Amino acid sequence: MQHQRLLIQIEGAIIAAFAVALEYIPHTVGPSAIEVSFGIIPIVIYSLRRGAIPGMVSGLIWGLLDLILRGLGNGSVLNVWQGLLEFTIAFMVVGLAGILQRPIQASIQNHTKVKTMTLLWMAAFFGTFAKYFCHFLAGAVYWGSYAPKGMNAWLYSLTVNGGSFIASFILTGIVLCICLAMVPKLYLPKDMVLHVQSEK
Repeated sequence: MQHQRLLIQIEGAIIAAFAVALEYIPHTVGPSAIEVSFGIIPIVIYSLRRGAIPGMVSGLIWGLLDLILRGLGNGSVLNVWQGLLEFTIAFMVVGLAGILQRPIQASIQNHTKVKTMTLLWMAAFFGTFAKYFCHFLAGAVYWGSYAPKGMNAWLYSLTVNGGSFIASFILTGIVLCICLAMVPKLYLPKDMVLHVQSEK
């Protein structure tokens, strides 16, 4: 049991580091402030493999690393509360996608591909929506002064973060389905993979 916990923790740390690395890929859409977050993808996959709590821990590590490596250096932290919301809570709640861990793993074992793909899109929605809802709140409360003159801060934040949510959601959903088709064992712990293989 202790060995299993250590394995999960190491796996989560590696996934968090991978998520940070993906964020260095250019991800701004056009001239707008809309961004696609590639780091969401490995965190969602890990959450569906290990569950919501390990996923949230990995997301928290991702957020803290992003804060240290990018946030503090490029002026993305305005104050303690904004930094807490956007670099700890927002990244951590991506792991909420893991609430669908058991239904998705059961669906993979039962070879119900359409149901599995539907659940994967739901997981992509939960993870990305949770993250960008936090950014939406922070955008309206803390970044409102950056809105175009005469534009409501809440509307500005909704436009920017809503667009980022949609772009990230679509990309995450597509990649999750591709992974299902090519490497379904990504969503299953080792003991489940062996069980599925023995049934074939």
